[in-house]
Amino acid sequence: MSVMRRSLLVVVSAVTALVMGAGSGTAVAPGPGSALPPASDPAPAPIAPEADLAHHGQVSLRDGQLHVRVGSENHGPSGLPDATVRLDFSVPLAPGQALPPACLWGGDRTVLCRTGELRAGGRARGTALDLVAPGAPAEVVVDVDTAWNGGASDRNPENDHHRVLAPATGDPYIF
Repeated sequence: MSVMRRSLLVVVSAVTALVMGAGSGTAVAPGPGSALPPASDPAPAPIAPEADLAHHGQVSLRDGQLHVRVGSENHGPSGLPDATVRLDFSVPLAPGQALPPACLWGGDRTVLCRTGELRAGGRARGTALDLVAPGAPAEVVVDVDTAWNGGASDRNPENDHHRVLAPATGDPYIF
C-alpha cells in the first residue's frame, strides 16, 4: 500500500471515529471555538402551561353592608389545579368577620379566595362575600386580581384585573 493511501486511510479512520463518537454519547472534548455545549450545562427549564384566567362578578354597597360575588374561569388552553383571587377594598373592613371556607384575610382590607380546579374552558364555583364596612362609607373601590395562577403563563392578564367603584346605592356594579 502506498504512503499516500495509508495516510488517507488514517485520516478517514480518525474522522469516522470522531463523527461516530460524537453521535454515540462517547465523550469527545470540544476544541477551542467548538459549538458543542459543555457537559455541565443544566437541562432546559420546563415550559410553564398556558392558561387564561379571568374573574367576573358584582359588588354592591348599602348602609355599610358590602356584598361581593366573584367567579373565575379559565379560557385555556391548559387547565389549572388551583388559583387565588385577591380582593382589595379601599376601606378597612370590620375585624372578626367570618369568610367562606375557601377564603382568608390578607389584612384589614384584603381577602384572598381559592378558586379550586379550573379546567380549560371551565368555570370555578362562585364565591359570595357579605362584609361590613364600618362607618357606612359613601363608596367603596374594590380591586380584583389574580394573586396566584398555579404557575401558568397568561398572555391575556388584562381580563383578571378589575377596579370597581361601588357607590352606596345598593345597586350591583358588574365587573
